[in-house]
Amino acid sequence: MRAAFPKILSSQNAFDTARTILDGFDKHYRLFREASAAAKHYFETGDWKTAQDEARERIGFYDRRVAECVRTLEDDYAAEDLSDDVWREVKLHYIGLLTDHKQPELAETFFNSVFCKMQHRAYFHNDFIFVRPAVSTDYIENVETTPTYRVYYPGKDGLHYTLKRMVTNYQLKAQFADLDRDVRFVEERMAALFGDEVLEPNHQIQVLASLFYRNKGAYIVGKRINGNRQYPFVVPILHNRKGELVLDTVIFDTPVIAMLFSFTRAYFMVDMEVPSAYVQFLRSMLPNKPRSEIYTIIGLQKLGKTLFYRDFLHHLRHSSDHFDNAPGIRGLVMVVFALPSFPYVFKVIKDSFPPPKETTKAIVKEKYLLVKNHDRVGRMADTLEYSDVAFPRARFSDQLLAELKQVAPSIVEEDRDQVIIKHLYIERRMVPLNIWLGNAEQRGDLAAVERGVLEYGNAIKELVGANIFPGDMLYKNFGVTRNGRVVFYDYDEIEYITDCNFRTIPAPRNEEDEMAAEPWYPIAKNDVFPEQLGTFLLGNANVKKFFMKHHADLLTAEFWQTRKKRIMEGYIDDVIPYPQELRFSYNSSQMTSTAQAA
Repeated sequence: MRAAFPKILSSQNAFDTARTILDGFDKHYRLFREASAAAKHYFETGDWKTAQDEARERIGFYDRRVAECVRTLEDDYAAEDLSDDVWREVKLHYIGLLTDHKQPELAETFFNSVFCKMQHRAYFHNDFIFVRPAVSTDYIENVETTPTYRVYYPGKDGLHYTLKRMVTNYQLKAQFADLDRDVRFVEERMAALFGDEVLEPNHQIQVLASLFYRNKGAYIVGKRINGNRQYPFVVPILHNRKGELVLDTVIFDTPVIAMLFSFTRAYFMVDMEVPSAYVQFLRSMLPNKPRSEIYTIIGLQKLGKTLFYRDFLHHLRHSSDHFDNAPGIRGLVMVVFALPSFPYVFKVIKDSFPPPKETTKAIVKEKYLLVKNHDRVGRMADTLEYSDVAFPRARFSDQLLAELKQVAPSIVEEDRDQVIIKHLYIERRMVPLNIWLGNAEQRGDLAAVERGVLEYGNAIKELVGANIFPGDMLYKNFGVTRNGRVVFYDYDEIEYITDCNFRTIPAPRNEEDEMAAEPWYPIAKNDVFPEQLGTFLLGNANVKKFFMKHHADLLTAEFWQTRKKRIMEGYIDDVIPYPQELRFSYNSSQMTSTAQAA
């Protein structure tokens, strides 16, 4: 039976510890906001390389501040100074310190991270950490904060003036090519969809006060409101070839907006005083997106992990199906299992790998960290990394548990009625592309096969533009999302394009070379021979036909060498995270076709 909380808070150590942890969080969020706000300057000046570097750097802020806080507490206190009773008081003091805090949900997660670094998992319950949130985030912005969103009334001032004012209020220090022209494009699309409704007296437009920055774009995020009806919209702002700003399009289609905020894209840079208010606004636009995913996409991935895990525990309590191996071809590096009723998969690295794999657990973890810190350009799944995860033993089949114990005994253990997995990754579940293509062909749906192959090649080419070589390009390592996008999800052989040497197979010198079972030419570790890819990818006649129609260039060393050269010269590809046909035709003709100098 767990001990009750103390009735009287009497420990100075407890208060000081709580204050130290909150100071650590406040330092973290101050630096986080500074980095997010700096994205505006990088966008205005077109400094894409620095913007990429800063976005990558910001991802590591949280873990550094947690480590700093842990070191401070360990330096200041002996283990006996922070007894169980003291830690209970620490949590109560911490709750008190969060009374008027503007990011309490983030601060609670920071507390959990510090505590879990210092204590055994037996203490990971609500007496000591925030298994449940303790401080409400409702209406925080009503008290001495900058308003989260701005409101405009087109019925009063006219739609053109309202839209132009909406854009200029962001005070971007860069010249628009022709703002009146672009605003007219937005106005025409809005009028075509909604008619005179936009000028009705009770009609209003709300937009979030901060722009959303990612890659080479800035995004106005807002919604039209007419009575009790809400219509979300997003306006991307880009640079044209001359470095001038243009409104590239206006997006009203909710599925396209949801794809813009997808788990396959890196985190937005957004300056937020009250992040919970931004999340509430975004959820009103995208009610089917869980809060965990929205927090993650705005760069607050640690709270996203916390919320995801709370949702997972809730799902476990309200379901009864069993974990089993995920569909698809078994991998050599990981065991992948799933709960049929839950739309995610769980990935455990094996302790050792059979030939032909030549890697280690440490290297595999480095590859997944590379992806976490990299621009995923909509083509790589985000992964949630967890330690010491407790699963109900009763929900595991004997066969799955036996397999886990056999291939990963160092990280899998049973503890009474629980299975503890010391390290795992969790990813969104997708249909493996090889299965998807096979099902489409079995149905006789060759148009779907062609779409799948086209998407597969497009995914690879977009990854190449982001300096990513997938390594193992077999179809089983790619998945198909609910929206039909092909996404890469197996990272153990991933490399930077710039680290690879793309070669053409030399012509045989003689008949003996031609008949040799082994290559007659030297091969270095990072040598890649693209013409060999067809051997593994084009065994199916229909797949081969569509592949050669759309992506035959992937089988040539010249394609890869050219793209590598561009990257090494500092070119950064334009990443347009919405369909090309939505773009204003004038703007799309003024943009670079594939890349722009950094």
